[in-house]
Amino acid sequence: MSGTNPLLIGAQSQPVSLSGGGSILLSGDSGTSGQARTVALQEMLNMDTGSVLMNMANSTLSEGIAVGQALDAALETSTLTTVFPSSSLGRQLENVAKIIQARNTLGMRRQIFFCETGGFDTHSDQLPRHTSILGGVSEAMAAFYNATVEVGVANEVTAFTESDFGRTFQPNPNLGTDHAWGSYQFVLGGAVNPGIYGAPPTLQLDGPDTTDSRGRWIPTTGLDQYGATLATWFGVNSTDINTVFPNLPNFSVSNLGFV
Repeated sequence: MSGTNPLLIGAQSQPVSLSGGGSILLSGDSGTSGQARTVALQEMLNMDTGSVLMNMANSTLSEGIAVGQALDAALETSTLTTVFPSSSLGRQLENVAKIIQARNTLGMRRQIFFCETGGFDTHSDQLPRHTSILGGVSEAMAAFYNATVEVGVANEVTAFTESDFGRTFQPNPNLGTDHAWGSYQFVLGGAVNPGIYGAPPTLQLDGPDTTDSRGRWIPTTGLDQYGATLATWFGVNSTDINTVFPNLPNFSVSNLGFV
C-alpha cells in the first residue's frame, strides 16, 4: 500500500503496488471509449514482438491490468462498515481490510501487506509531534483491528510495526531527540498474547542499558527473533526458519511467544 517494497517479493510471486493505497486501474479506461482503448491495448500486448524482453514486459503489464481490475472490483464492492480515520495510514489500512474481506473472491489463501507512515524523525518539537503521529497510528490500527473483527478474521490477522531506528533518551537543544538504536514495536491481533516482551531499559544516562551519555539504548531483543516469531505463526517451518533469518542461531531464544 506504499509503493514498491522488496519485503514482499517471493520466490514464486510478485507484489502488487497500490500507490497511496488507491486504485491501480489505468487512467481513461472507463466508459465506452475507455473500454475500447483497453481492448486495443490488450490486443497490442498480446502481439508477438519477436523480442523476448518486449514480450515479457507486455506480459507483465497485461497481468498488472488484470490484477488491477480484480482489486478495483473487490474494493468497490466491499461491504465493510468499520469507520477508518481519513489519514494516509487509515486509508491504507482500510484498503487492506477490504482486500482481506475479498480474499475468497480473489483466490488468496495467505496475504502480506505493507503500509507506511512517517513523521517520526523528531529532531525538534518531539512532544507535540508525538501526540499527533502516535495518536494517528493508534486510531488507524484500532480501526483495522475492529475491521478484522467485523470480517471474522481477527485471530487470523496480525499487524506489526517496524522502524529503521530509535531515538536518544536525552533531548537535543531543539526539544527533540536524535538517532539511536533500540525502540519499541507494537503487535496487534486476535492471536497475540498480550504483554511486554523483552526488557524495558533503565531510564538513565550512562546507565546499564546505554552505549553513551546520550541514552542510545542497547536492544535486548533482536529483529531476527521478532521476525522469526511472526514468520513461525504465519507458517514458516522450523527447517526453513534459519534460512529466512540467518542470524537467528546467535540468539538463545528463537521464538518470543507473543503470537
